[in-house]
Amino acid sequence: METSEQLIARVTREVLAALEAEGGMETIVSESHGLRAQTVFADGDVLTARVAPAETEAEAPTDPKDIARWIDHTLLKPEATTQQIVQLCNEAREYHFASVCINPWYVRLAADLLSDVDDVEVCTVVGFPLGATLPQVKAYETWQAIADGATEIDMVINIGALKSKRYDAVARDIHAVVQVAHAANAIVKVIIEAAALTQEEKVAACLLAQQAGADFVKTSTGFGPGGATEEDVALMRAVVGPEMGVKAAGGIRSYAKALAMIEAGANRIGASAGVKIVAEARQQA
Repeated sequence: METSEQLIARVTREVLAALEAEGGMETIVSESHGLRAQTVFADGDVLTARVAPAETEAEAPTDPKDIARWIDHTLLKPEATTQQIVQLCNEAREYHFASVCINPWYVRLAADLLSDVDDVEVCTVVGFPLGATLPQVKAYETWQAIADGATEIDMVINIGALKSKRYDAVARDIHAVVQVAHAANAIVKVIIEAAALTQEEKVAACLLAQQAGADFVKTSTGFGPGGATEEDVALMRAVVGPEMGVKAAGGIRSYAKALAMIEAGANRIGASAGVKIVAEARQQA
């Protein structure tokens, strides 16, 4: 049976070969602390990914009370009300979560409510939850969200393009968002919707996100066929190595589950049960 390292190496070769064939791109491979692959697009864009990423493990918080700093306090339900968003932001202020993660409609409200808080970011979603909108639309969504006050962008990949092996389209889709976000010093987390993908597709999605310059890969939207699993987090961490973030999201409703994701390699947790998780952590402290 193929090991995870063999899987990653094989899929990397396939992705890079396909990128070169599809987009008039030149692939350059050099060796430095493991192989690295560099893809140069015909228009001059340069994207880079590691071929043989080093293994790494995320270190769990040494103090359970620190778990809040790992959590994106999330409310993405379409029926979320203004009152609920206000409550979410008040909880983020009280518990010092890493961010609030909300739909774009509420970004300006959240940014206003948290304008005097230095340690809580405003995160929103782009191309959510299906990922099937055009790159130009995702780029504009990103620009508008940042203009409204967002500092973190969680975008959904084009899942259909990935499954069709249109790797050039997936890379450019992510890169369009990354360019806009990074120009404004915002970070990008790429949602791959792992439960909808094969093992090979998960590896390819992570490689493409890394190539496009994203800051994190993220397991799930929370609205797909399944949520985060330890196995998916471990695989994603093995692909992207220590340089990139891994966010586990979907179905994480307890402190024990959050710790399991962190121990598997996540360094950010997306959860709507953040207050419950912190309460459980404090009980164990």
